[in-house]
Amino acid sequence: MSRRTAAARRAHASHLSVLATVTALLLTGCGDGGPGSPARTPASRGEPAPPTAGTPFWVDPDSDAARQVRTYETQGRAEDARLMRRIADRPVADWPAGDDPAPDVTRVVRGAARQGRTAVFVAYDIPHRDCGRYSAGGAHDARAYRDWVDAFAGAIGDTPAIVVLEPDAVAHLVDGCTPAEYQDERLGLLGEAVDRFKRQPRTRVYLDAGNPAWIDAPGKLVEPLRRAGVERADGFALNVSNFQTDDVVRGFGTALSRLLGGAHFTVDTSRNGNGPLHGDRSEEWCNPPGRALGATPTDRTGDALVDAYLWIKRPGDSDGTCRGGPPAGTWWPDYALGLARRAKA
Repeated sequence: MSRRTAAARRAHASHLSVLATVTALLLTGCGDGGPGSPARTPASRGEPAPPTAGTPFWVDPDSDAARQVRTYETQGRAEDARLMRRIADRPVADWPAGDDPAPDVTRVVRGAARQGRTAVFVAYDIPHRDCGRYSAGGAHDARAYRDWVDAFAGAIGDTPAIVVLEPDAVAHLVDGCTPAEYQDERLGLLGEAVDRFKRQPRTRVYLDAGNPAWIDAPGKLVEPLRRAGVERADGFALNVSNFQTDDVVRGFGTALSRLLGGAHFTVDTSRNGNGPLHGDRSEEWCNPPGRALGATPTDRTGDALVDAYLWIKRPGDSDGTCRGGPPAGTWWPDYALGLARRAKA
């Protein structure tokens, strides 16, 4: 059964007035398919996302992996730097943390708008998060969560963006981990979050739906996803922070899509290049050895139902204090280097 990282990202210190800059950049007509390309609009239900030339997603030039490349180069570790670029040069989702997500979101949308690309985010602050386990935390209460989502969405503005909404939140309702007294509130908050993010004119929202190794039957997810507002979202997300192969995930997602009337979905391919761990099944989701990077992020998936392959989990961030790892969400360069070294491309 999967758990997600807290992805505790340090807050960026810049509190400059950048919203005006973002607006000015957007007025230049930048789209999300690369510099100078036309703007992209969300795909209609039942239609594939339109193709773009190359990846349409923004790459953070100051990510942990990018800084690690520079460190390796300074140390004369040229081969390790080359391998780490397999992460540093690819778009990875941003997980804003803390009570105010706006500064981090603003930094990302400013960079994405400058390059005419799509920002990819994870909204991960639901109250009673992760059932008190490795990634415990989240907003203090419902009001705090509503304020957090409002600040997050407002900071996105008109920039093209994808938001993967609350990894684990629905699946933990299905597996019984979330106590009964919190379940109705959670479903209501998720629905409100979908609606708030969808007020942003160029934001696509995908509700997390776990992975096939966790929830074994797609039908178990249908009612909670509907109650959480999936029909008002752009679809659902699968395999976040997990290792199931693309073929397995697509099969599961297609079955779930059929039950939801043709909903589209995204797949996290950040660490599934070697599939899931076999043999030692104890916490197989948590820093498993021998894994590899998966397919490069793209919206040219070749599948009408799959809107994008994304790197939602940040490759190299620890899943938690298991198998010698640091706390959840902490950059772990040795693990990142292993993922890159074993990647097929």
